[in-house]
Amino acid sequence: MRTIVKMLHDAADKYGNRAFVSSKTEKGWTPVSYREADRLSDIFAAALRARRFEREQKAAILAEGRPEWVIGEFGIIKAGIISVPLSIKLTPEEIAFRINHSETGVFLISKNVLAKVVEAWDEISHPPLLVLMDEIDRDIEKILTGTAIKKDKDVTTWKTLMAEGEKRLEADTELIKSMEAIIEENDTINICYTSGTTGNPKGIMLTHLNYWSNTHEALKVIDIPDGRYKTLIMLPLDHSFAHTAGMYISLLRGLTLNFVDARGGSMNLIRNIPVNLLETKPDILLTVPALSGNFMKKIISGVNAKGKLISTIFTRGIEAGIARNGDGHNKPPFLTKIKAFLPYTIASLLVFPKVRQIFGGELKFCVGGGALLEIKQQHFFAALGIPIFQGYGLTEAAPVICTNSMRRHKFGTSGTVLPGITCRIMKSETEEAETGERGEIVIKGDNVMKGYFKNPEATMEVLKGEWLWTGDLGYMDSDGFLVVTGRAKALLISPDGEKYSPEDIEEAVINHSDLVNQIMVYNDHRNFTTALITLNTDSLKKLINEKQLSDPEDILKAIKESVYSFKDKVNDTIPSQWIPATMEIIPKPFSEEDKLINSTMKLVRYKVTEFYADRIEAMYNDNNFMNERNIAAVKELMN
Repeated sequence: MRTIVKMLHDAADKYGNRAFVSSKTEKGWTPVSYREADRLSDIFAAALRARRFEREQKAAILAEGRPEWVIGEFGIIKAGIISVPLSIKLTPEEIAFRINHSETGVFLISKNVLAKVVEAWDEISHPPLLVLMDEIDRDIEKILTGTAIKKDKDVTTWKTLMAEGEKRLEADTELIKSMEAIIEENDTINICYTSGTTGNPKGIMLTHLNYWSNTHEALKVIDIPDGRYKTLIMLPLDHSFAHTAGMYISLLRGLTLNFVDARGGSMNLIRNIPVNLLETKPDILLTVPALSGNFMKKIISGVNAKGKLISTIFTRGIEAGIARNGDGHNKPPFLTKIKAFLPYTIASLLVFPKVRQIFGGELKFCVGGGALLEIKQQHFFAALGIPIFQGYGLTEAAPVICTNSMRRHKFGTSGTVLPGITCRIMKSETEEAETGERGEIVIKGDNVMKGYFKNPEATMEVLKGEWLWTGDLGYMDSDGFLVVTGRAKALLISPDGEKYSPEDIEEAVINHSDLVNQIMVYNDHRNFTTALITLNTDSLKKLINEKQLSDPEDILKAIKESVYSFKDKVNDTIPSQWIPATMEIIPKPFSEEDKLINSTMKLVRYKVTEFYADRIEAMYNDNNFMNERNIAAVKELMN
């Protein structure tokens, strides 16, 4: 049977007392073995049944990575209940939407997120049973005091529920077997919500078979020794990448999952990463560009602080390492390797080993997901001796579609498609692209989702027969590597993979400033959001006449004031990270003639991005609306 439950049982039999999940407590790192995790999840499943929760009901999880998260989800799945993993970054409003939409009946939460749940409580139509992973203390009592949450009715604790589960199992020793006997591989086990391209994010239904297929196929590409490796989970477990590549793949290779110490809240979690790396000495890490980019900056800064000699050895060593590695697949000429030999060898002996110690000293490689990893990071870490292998996927595909690996990799690409997945690049619904030609990435395989929960219309848009239309653009290069180039549809993406729809922002700008004719908001894995705008010339002339302006800089200041007037109107409905930090004025409207507008007058975003690539890049270099380019645009519009 191809199920997650079978994978867990097999792992318990094979790896037994080997540490599966581990967290830091007052007693130090406290592990739970594979065998014990299997047993504890039985108890949690029995507890849910003791509370009369039935198959296909929903149980949400909102917490930082920790053993109770993993054991809780396995218990939920054994009981035939559907797990709804949620991000700790969600706002109270977003939490309420997901709980309501999924019809959640049980809600596992940690102390760190309780205040958010309290704030969301009044917006939840059918309040679920809250299961606190932590024991109730003064801090929790304080948060609950004066709220609508009734401690004796709405709240229980992990410890209490587990005690109930043990009693239920004593009374019915065959309970778990009877529950597992009716589990089928096409049963939905997760509803994973998208970050939300509109106000209503979609719930992706994933099955046992989706995960079984994706984990087994991924391990045919990525080499992980059996029963030897350990990792530090730095990503939240609701993240589809960490969920599959961390939690589920570990069942097939006996990985030990150590969780970053989150005691004291999310800020402590971030601060504890460097310390926990030294303590756990991971062999492999799952990362996202925002994390690895931060590491790269700190490494360079730390080396520079050691003085000119060390800095020079390091810099020349990295440059030599990049030269000798080539693109990872096509090796450089022999002469290049000869020239790189001495500086690379000196750095490898004197500096690189000390730098690698910040990761614990045993790290072999990292796998990057969640967002596209810029090529300079790929080159840097490969030269340092701890390569980050970029992959690509999406939650609808459970999520891995392709990846680079130690065995076969090429920098600047997302790797090779997993066995068992068929991938096509489509120029249209009927025309397939040639090698090197860009189109939409379309896949089929056992990893493809069942559909969107309670949203057949959205399901039909992306699932056409057996094929999943990803909405991502890319091409297959001549070496068989997939290169992902962007989104076919509008989507802003932050460095850590968080996504947001630009339409809400664009609508707000246009609605609150009659100066703006067209706008395209942009963020493709960047640290801040930007926008390109064209102006309504009649409104601009009116503004100039009304305010009796003549100096281009004064006119630009007035334009800025008008364009950004929307910020006061949207209040907190648009998260601040997505509001454009600066904008670039384009004198000429986006037109169908330039192929920037299609026949229905809709913006062709990727073409606008390509056409004005230099203007977009300029914004990230100076981040200043009052720049010479915008002044020049104003002068052109005045003529």
